[in-house]
Amino acid sequence: MARNMLSAKIPARELVGENASGNPEGEAASRRNPMAFRRLVFAAFVLSSMAGLIALMSVTLSTNGISWGEGAMLVCFAATLPWTVIGFWNAVVGLLVMRLSKDPVARVCPVAVGDKSLPLSSSTAVLSCIRNEDVDAVAANLEAMITDLVRSGEAGAFRFYVLSDTSNEIVAAREERVFADLAERWRGDMGVIYRRRKDNFAFKSGNIRDFCERWGHSHDYALVLDADSFMSASTILDMVRRMEANPRLGILQSLVVGMPTTSAFARVFQFGMRLGMRSYTTGSAWWQGDCGPYWGHNAVLRLKPFIEACHLPVLPGKGPLSGPILSHDQVEAVLMRRAGYEVRVLPLETESFEENPPDLLEFIRRELRWCQGNLQYLKLLGLSGIKATSRIQLVLAILMFVSSPAWLIFMALAATLAVVGGDQMLQFDATTGFALFCIIMTMVFAPKIATVLDILADRKLRKRFGGGLRVVAGTAGEIAFSALLAPIMAVAVSVFIAGLPFGRAMGWGAQARSPHGLPLRLTVSKLWPQALFGAAGILWTANQSWALVLPLLPVVLGPLLAVPFALLTARREAGRLALASSLWRIPEEQEAPNCLLPLRLGALTALGAGTVPDYKPDLVKADA
Repeated sequence: MARNMLSAKIPARELVGENASGNPEGEAASRRNPMAFRRLVFAAFVLSSMAGLIALMSVTLSTNGISWGEGAMLVCFAATLPWTVIGFWNAVVGLLVMRLSKDPVARVCPVAVGDKSLPLSSSTAVLSCIRNEDVDAVAANLEAMITDLVRSGEAGAFRFYVLSDTSNEIVAAREERVFADLAERWRGDMGVIYRRRKDNFAFKSGNIRDFCERWGHSHDYALVLDADSFMSASTILDMVRRMEANPRLGILQSLVVGMPTTSAFARVFQFGMRLGMRSYTTGSAWWQGDCGPYWGHNAVLRLKPFIEACHLPVLPGKGPLSGPILSHDQVEAVLMRRAGYEVRVLPLETESFEENPPDLLEFIRRELRWCQGNLQYLKLLGLSGIKATSRIQLVLAILMFVSSPAWLIFMALAATLAVVGGDQMLQFDATTGFALFCIIMTMVFAPKIATVLDILADRKLRKRFGGGLRVVAGTAGEIAFSALLAPIMAVAVSVFIAGLPFGRAMGWGAQARSPHGLPLRLTVSKLWPQALFGAAGILWTANQSWALVLPLLPVVLGPLLAVPFALLTARREAGRLALASSLWRIPEEQEAPNCLLPLRLGALTALGAGTVPDYKPDLVKADA
């Protein structure tokens, strides 16, 4: 249906940016300002889709007129739509670009790749930003990256900086020893500098700003890493060459994928992300263009304009939405674009990795920190001089989290009106209601469906994911997983937002990255609001009419099962079963890339991937 709607208005080859015969004036206008044309087209699809869905909901609710309660439901429904509809059209456009364009990456990220035959002429600082992390794991990642760069012959163009905001003195002492040893082992081949801040003002953004003030003017670019980031030398060199070849490119963001893991929760989650990210990112890059995203890690920054133009403001006032900006990345992208430099995302699966949260509690904690940071953008919408697309991105980042309470209020109103208000307060057309439900569910899962279709249509891609049957079966399981997870997260975000006026806030504590089981008491103490919401919804509705329980089940089942869901998906045994099932495999688990072997990842070891000897500087020199 989506493809028919799209192609009915614009020829597919014109949509992906390839010339088609037609109106010469229209083609000339498109060539003069292709991004303006794309953005107008995309806005037309999004706005018309939202209008159509709101109209369909109005018809569904207006069988006996629209009561005040139904009107409130309609407002909440409209608030949930922008993120869903934009995700859907990103997926549709992304799928068309991936399937119809000869070079999808160049079509949406038109930057010169640079000359691989020439040595790098620039200096790049590799920034590893850490705070109370597993020191040995961070050092292992960095050593493997250093080794890879030394073997590439381009080590002289890089220097590593370990930027610590660690507050735990025991961890800090360990950091000093481990990174001093790392620096000594690679002395003469790669510079490694360790610095710890005792004043953690502004957290990660302040950490990077401190680097800029101390060492930023000594380098052309900075490759920003999180503690769990890993990138191969080939990916790093490709990104730096693109920066060298495109002097107006301010930020180049890689497409980050999940690292092989033994965590059941992370395995299923990152499989879904792997399916959704490529089509979504390709589609969004098609219309965002030079106003692309920056996710704060696994990206290269041009330091001179970053230092001059991307200094973040401290937000005025008191409370959780004031002070330093937590979600600094998108704001820095907006400021870089305001300075006249492009911000691009490379929608290509390279060897650019991250680790995903190993359990539900850690996932919720990360999401709530992002939620608080994104809601701070409310104070930044009036920034002067920023591009319209950049302003829209800030609005969408806010709506990403505001849609959760809007969705819950919508469902709560529906249940309340059905039970208490009777026919005068809530009547709906079952036929249009079911059609609306199907359309919304299609839109929600469109990014994953689009990439699955792309995989199934390509023999090489099918093989990389373990075959078409495994892809389909894994996708079905991941959709069930997401159906349970989504309402759990909606309750968590809604409760958190409700607490913001009362001073509830998220800090920037140490993140758990290794798979481990969860204690029952801790899990219950964190997830009791979800369990209460699910139980209350079922009991209250069943007390009125069992016929209302079934349509409410998709909303309340996940929260009701939140505690056992969290406990089960965090267990090591569940991770081993997930590995043994051969479902949710990612390409790196089908054929492990050489760059990951030194990390001795548990998932690759369990699947029989080979390992390599410890890297030593003298061996590296001999190989180089």
